[in-house]
Amino acid sequence: MTDPAAVARLAAGHDAAIVAVYDPATSPGEFFPAVARALAQGLPAAGVTRLVSVGLASVLPTATGDLLMDTPGYPQEWREFYVGHGAGTETLRAAAPDSLDWVVLSPAGDFDDEAEPSGGYALAPAAAESRITTADFARALLDEVEVTTLHRTHAGVSAA
Repeated sequence: MTDPAAVARLAAGHDAAIVAVYDPATSPGEFFPAVARALAQGLPAAGVTRLVSVGLASVLPTATGDLLMDTPGYPQEWREFYVGHGAGTETLRAAAPDSLDWVVLSPAGDFDDEAEPSGGYALAPAAAESRITTADFARALLDEVEVTTLHRTHAGVSAA
């Protein structure tokens, strides 16, 4: 995922890409920006015009405007991962050509592994208590491929 030529080869023949990747062997501050650069170069080279990427709530603003990772009581043991993920989004913002329409979607809080999918979702600011099922989050990802409503932004998704 960090090689633009490999991205172009894998994406050839597709209109859109949904990306959710992580390499635990590489520093998040190196990995996520490298992935963003490879996507920004490789997808347009393959003729792909839409990118939907999975992000983190930690780097989304809350209703008060503070990033979720900076709110009192938010777990800090994964901060390097949060910051690296955010750096990837900022790299994508800077590197993506106009021909690549991208969005990063994150659960507004976290996943709910016990609830039944509702079949719906809502866009929402980050909130530590927010939950969404993986099925409802997947619906949001696919909807952004099918009918694009968000462009060149990072948005939170919560249960409807």
